[in-house]
Amino acid sequence: MINLLVVEDHPLVSEGLKAIFEREPDINCLGVMATGKDLLSKLQHQHPDVIVLDINLPDSNGLDLCKQVKANHPAIHILALSINNEKGIIKKMIENGASGYILKDAAQHEIVDAIKTVIQHRKYFSLSASITLNKPDAIALPVLTRREREILIKIADGLTNQQIADQLFIDVSTVNSHRKNMLAKYDVQNTAQLIKLAITNKLI
Repeated sequence: MINLLVVEDHPLVSEGLKAIFEREPDINCLGVMATGKDLLSKLQHQHPDVIVLDINLPDSNGLDLCKQVKANHPAIHILALSINNEKGIIKKMIENGASGYILKDAAQHEIVDAIKTVIQHRKYFSLSASITLNKPDAIALPVLTRREREILIKIADGLTNQQIADQLFIDVSTVNSHRKNMLAKYDVQNTAQLIKLAITNKLI
């Protein structure tokens, strides 16, 4: 029996995942959480074999959360779940300890296959993610989303995360999550490098 936890803040997605797992006789879903904080609390008294982890959560960045969980619970297999198919994000999740990466548009059987693969200490990538990883590094840079561009412009203007959050009417953790995702997306080490790259390539 594979014991797993799901960390996903969108109710439609989480309910869909629960329905899939309930039909699988060898998968036992221990619970569904919507935040990184809830996951860390749950792990104090439950020990799943697999965590299906949405990398965009309202209170934390999935990249950092993956690294933290693996540092404290190295035996747990983490399967990243995302709508993001950027090469930099996928690579960073794997570097931070994820055993696999699957997109949210994956077929039901693919999600189950992914879980049964990572539990065997093997890597699993959905087809789209695998194609992205195997593409040679392109000269063209990834495109900023509208929200990422808004945030990056304000970062370049010298605003703090809290000031940006106040101006855009979003949570400060969301700003921080976008910032870290952009660092991974463009494979840079810090905000100064990100701003320089964005200005040089006229992204902002």
